[in-house]
Amino acid sequence: MTGTAIHRLAEAIRYPDKIPGGVASFVLRVDGMEILAEDTGAKLILKHSLTEDEGRFEHLAELAAGRMLKEDAALSAEPSSGGLFLWQAADANASAHNLLRLFETFVNSCDWWRERVESVRDERPQFGAEEMIMRP
Repeated sequence: MTGTAIHRLAEAIRYPDKIPGGVASFVLRVDGMEILAEDTGAKLILKHSLTEDEGRFEHLAELAAGRMLKEDAALSAEPSSGGLFLWQAADANASAHNLLRLFETFVNSCDWWRERVESVRDERPQFGAEEMIMRP
């Protein structure tokens, strides 16, 4: 196997842009999303930021346990940025076929979660100041 796991992933998915040599992480721009690929040596980790809106965290967290039974991607919180992100890891030495499958399933998971993030925004009631009445 030649190149880093990121290079082999890019080749497997036929990523159109050139990946610089020797990178340990690279942002892939696919279908309007930014997916961070990190090569740790032993693992290839894919990450996608979902939201930093804390108002959505509780509802999304309620969905996480059920999704873990259906997919390998996991919902996590980033303490430094305060945001939620989705991540999935695979063996850095995986075959091109397995890297392609990893990427396809991860993008599908990202799409599902992005739809949930949007639905949470749509479900939240929007109150204007003129609609609120405060009584003693």
